[in-house]
Amino acid sequence: MIEVKKEGILLKKTTLPFENEGVLNPAVIREGDYVHVFYRAVSAGNYSSIGYCKLSGPLNVISRNDRPVMYPQFDYESHGMEDPRIVKIEGTYYITYTAYDGVNALGAMATSTDLKHFERQGIVVPQITYEEFSKLARTHNVLNEKYLRYNEHERVYENKGKKVFVWDKNLMLFPRKIDGKFYFLHRIKPDIQILASVDSLDELTDEFWNNFFLHFKEHIILEPRYDHEVSYIGGGCPPIETEHGWLLIYHGVHDTVKGYVYSACAALLDLHNPHKEIARLPYALFKPEREWELKGEVNNVCFPTGAALFDDTLYIYYGAADERIACASVSLSALLAELLLNPTEYAH
Repeated sequence: MIEVKKEGILLKKTTLPFENEGVLNPAVIREGDYVHVFYRAVSAGNYSSIGYCKLSGPLNVISRNDRPVMYPQFDYESHGMEDPRIVKIEGTYYITYTAYDGVNALGAMATSTDLKHFERQGIVVPQITYEEFSKLARTHNVLNEKYLRYNEHERVYENKGKKVFVWDKNLMLFPRKIDGKFYFLHRIKPDIQILASVDSLDELTDEFWNNFFLHFKEHIILEPRYDHEVSYIGGGCPPIETEHGWLLIYHGVHDTVKGYVYSACAALLDLHNPHKEIARLPYALFKPEREWELKGEVNNVCFPTGAALFDDTLYIYYGAADERIACASVSLSALLAELLLNPTEYAH
């Protein structure tokens, strides 16, 4: 098994009103000797905004803002901006996050050129009801019954005067265009789906999404396979480009008598055709073991959302028990070697 070092807690909640209930699930990007961390900050009532701190090297906090850098400004994010991820493509930073309006949780995006000023791009994922999703996705394919069970929302179709949509979360971009096109990962439970070959967000029309769901099975790239991820999986850190493929650090969930357990997992996607999974660890990369991971706002959670590479060491930043931010490190070359010992036996 691959050796992972738990580096410990990086950030805790403070007495500041915007983050006095918890800090978790950070977006992370390295630039030179510094690491920029944009994290989910939770205030009373479970309202989330995005806080910021700066690291020198992978672990040394040198500054931390005393107010959020992004906070809810529109109705679609009125109850919170959750679980950000970040990439930089051709000089533009893309921050994706889950916009929560108190009813629906959907992937949204903001862009920046300086990490100080952010322009909202709105909701990027489809706004589709369960009935519409079920009808389209089952037109040509047999759908895993978990899609129906997880996304039916107990047959509640309207709440607080709003339509109830299928929740589409864990939105993130690949860190560069592939064949000139943007590639996204996103998640409708229980699997991870890929969205490929768009030149711009303008292409994400109702017609586009209808076609996406009509061919939904073709867009599923990872499904739960092992015990530690048997309930459902979701995207974690934005894909990391390596010579062997796109390294995907994602989260896997399994239900136990003590509730759900969230672990960090690893897979490898084909560099030229990321629809194709080429390897996957048959065990969790790391899982809740330490006190700060076992006990918190939600117990038994390691939820990876950002990574930074220093030499051969990959630092993985994660939400620990939905209350604090921690970090784990692993040798990138050793992780890739271990993955290549566990090739996927089938292609999508």
